[in-house]
Amino acid sequence: MSNIQRIRQELPKFKCDAILVLNQINRLFATGFSSSAGCLLITADNAWYFTDSRYIEAAENTIQDVNIKLVSKDEKITECVKAIVDENKITSIGFEEGYVSYACKKDWDEKLGIEMVPAHCLLNDLRKIKSSNDLDKMIKIQRISEKVFNETLPVISTDMTEKDLAAEIIYRSLKNGVDDKAFDPIVVSGPNSSRPHGVPGNGKIGKGFLTIDFGFKLDGWCSDTTRTLCIGEPDEEMVKIYNIVLKAQEAGIKAVHAGVKGVDVDTAARNVIEDAGYGDFFGHGFGHSLGLEVHETLSASQLSKDIIPAGVVMSAEPGIYLPGRYGVRIEDTLYVTEEGSEIITKLPKHLLVI
Repeated sequence: MSNIQRIRQELPKFKCDAILVLNQINRLFATGFSSSAGCLLITADNAWYFTDSRYIEAAENTIQDVNIKLVSKDEKITECVKAIVDENKITSIGFEEGYVSYACKKDWDEKLGIEMVPAHCLLNDLRKIKSSNDLDKMIKIQRISEKVFNETLPVISTDMTEKDLAAEIIYRSLKNGVDDKAFDPIVVSGPNSSRPHGVPGNGKIGKGFLTIDFGFKLDGWCSDTTRTLCIGEPDEEMVKIYNIVLKAQEAGIKAVHAGVKGVDVDTAARNVIEDAGYGDFFGHGFGHSLGLEVHETLSASQLSKDIIPAGVVMSAEPGIYLPGRYGVRIEDTLYVTEEGSEIITKLPKHLLVI
């Protein structure tokens, strides 16, 4: 079943005749085609993709079982959609209230003149569950990401800066065929590694922990991985903290299964860190869902109210961060099943010393 067919099946639940998809990621989810401009209109028995001259040829060659409509330079996309709405006697239309701005919603209200029904969660809920085809694509980009990491390891030295290493990672990812980075690589060493989302600096990579958080995109699908290395031999406390984080990650992964509360997964990992006396130094959550976006809607954190269903791909990334000293994070991605989870990431997790 195509994603457009899946969307059609959900329309009656939202009591609307059609759904208007404006968000670029949601359009990609529905059609397999990405463009910076355009919109998708789906009814119970038809669908139309509206785009301009920059994308019309590619859309016609890529999107299947959808009417492709050119929006000319003399037309507005709202006018083109209005013509289809009138022709098909559509009286109510779903929209992405979590994405559409107030000004945009007002414009569509005025142009269409019909009831607009909040339906953002229709798409979000469908995107949570990865099909076997989706999972295959996520595994593919994960394997490429791991290849990039392994190719980068031999070039790491204290003669390069954090920015140098970040650039090296991006360069090697493109050489290995990724479409783009999923986010800017986090490359932080020494005291900078105590910043979970630190920005690579111009300083040379020093002795101590080096955290590398990286992710790439292929056909829209994202990877997300973190490994913490040590430049030079670690001291006893560093080894201890690394092993606490690893044990916490293992505890969180063990707690994951379909139907579990996100907060319970986080608690399983957090208890390990708190029992070791470092609870004050783990500020973020255990993990988040990912797919066509590196951060999707589900989370495993202390504030999470989510129930995690089977079919979700999520990160497992606890950490300990000692301000001004160093930090450790280990991140894998998991595919949630009824019985537990399958670890997609295949990189080793022992402390690598360079």
